Amino acid sequence: MAGAMLSTRTTSSLFARLSSSAFFSPYRFATLHIRQMSLPFLPRYSLATPAISLNLPSIPDVLEGIWEGVLKAVPKKKTSHSKKRHRQMAGKALKDVNNLCKCPVCGGTKRMHHLCETCMNKMRNMMDKKIENKQAKPTIKKTIDSKQYLTTHTVDNAHTTDIFSLAATPNFLFSASGSSTINLHRINDASGTFPLGQSLQAHKLGCHHVATAPRGSNGTVAASVGFGGDIKIWRSNPQSGDFALDYEITPAEAKTKGVADSWAVALSSDENYMACTTHDGRIHVWDLGSKTVLQTYETGGSGNGSFGLSVDLSADGRLTASGHQNGSVYVFNNDAGHLKYSLSGLAKPVRAVAFSPGNTRLAAAGDAGIIAIYDVTTGEHVGILNSGGSSSAWITSLDWSDTGEFLLSGSTDGKAKVWSIDRGVCVATHSETDKIIWSVRWLPKAAAHRGEMFCTAGANRSLAFYREGGKV
Repeated sequence: MAGAMLSTRTTSSLFARLSSSAFFSPYRFATLHIRQMSLPFLPRYSLATPAISLNLPSIPDVLEGIWEGVLKAVPKKKTSHSKKRHRQMAGKALKDVNNLCKCPVCGGTKRMHHLCETCMNKMRNMMDKKIENKQAKPTIKKTIDSKQYLTTHTVDNAHTTDIFSLAATPNFLFSASGSSTINLHRINDASGTFPLGQSLQAHKLGCHHVATAPRGSNGTVAASVGFGGDIKIWRSNPQSGDFALDYEITPAEAKTKGVADSWAVALSSDENYMACTTHDGRIHVWDLGSKTVLQTYETGGSGNGSFGLSVDLSADGRLTASGHQNGSVYVFNNDAGHLKYSLSGLAKPVRAVAFSPGNTRLAAAGDAGIIAIYDVTTGEHVGILNSGGSSSAWITSLDWSDTGEFLLSGSTDGKAKVWSIDRGVCVATHSETDKIIWSVRWLPKAAAHRGEMFCTAGANRSLAFYREGGKV
């Protein structure tokens, strides 16, 4: 009985202590919670629910309450009354604490160990204005303007095998494939169907590269390289405009001049010079009139350079750029006959290099899946064009528009993309096939077409022509 009474008394005593306010005084979180709930809430945020409304305190009020609670929660050293009396009689009593001090932020008077009321009011006003601005000015997402291109015509089965290379003149579009013929389609035909105008019996083992002079030239010379290593130069007849073989550089003849296993080829704008790469990393510049090699650039000691996959000549003919299998990009000065820049930024094979029409930028791309843009004057890496997706497709071909405002690319995932150089974004994507696109080319502007046009070709063995939307 006594044990039961003791247990009851102990329990009632415990509940009495828990219900008293003195029990909560050592625990500052309870006092802090009660204090915060009693403070006026300056900005009141309400959820738009008919039956539920949550009023949340502002951040300055919460900070003020937390700071005051932390200070009061610091344990104080207790001193007995007799000890205080003895120190007072001895003249060693503690001095009264001055509860006012100067705010180090605004310089005003504030309570010691308390946040400055002036500063807290400024913070409240700042937070209120920020919330009002967010409510008054809704967030507007800035969208990137796209550029529309429409499919104007498709030449199905233009070749019996993959089409590896395209080149354009003011009148014809050259297409080279694994077959022995090079086809020439008329791009100024009134029907708009780009009919076949001529077929050239070129390389027995097939052709992997064909090149013409940059846009703006006469378009009377073309060069092609076959899988057998033979180089052929084609010239148009001034009267009929048809192309015919001018001469051929056989592998045996090329070896006598120190040139072997040619791969990529490019022509200068005046159609007098040709640059070609080789398997051993060399770049040779030919004089087409005299059939001689003017310059030979080495990219490795004793002909041990990396495979030259791509080459391009600047519009003024003063610079030669080459892309290699090890990811290197080199720019050579043809006037001085030596290396000008060795450019970095791509660690994988570079399958395409292209100078801009104004000779201010150089674009390079390949297996890395990105397009690197370099400043031709300084050699600095000034930009990267990347769609931002997870695609690991190789970029196989590049071509600048006439104005240099846009860059056209083709890749192994079957997508042709138009890039804006100023904004550094893709403004148009065409993916009518899932097969590899080996080559892309802008077409010269003609009187019959006011808008821009380009062509793509690849493993689907067809030629796809696109024109700028809204312009006919």
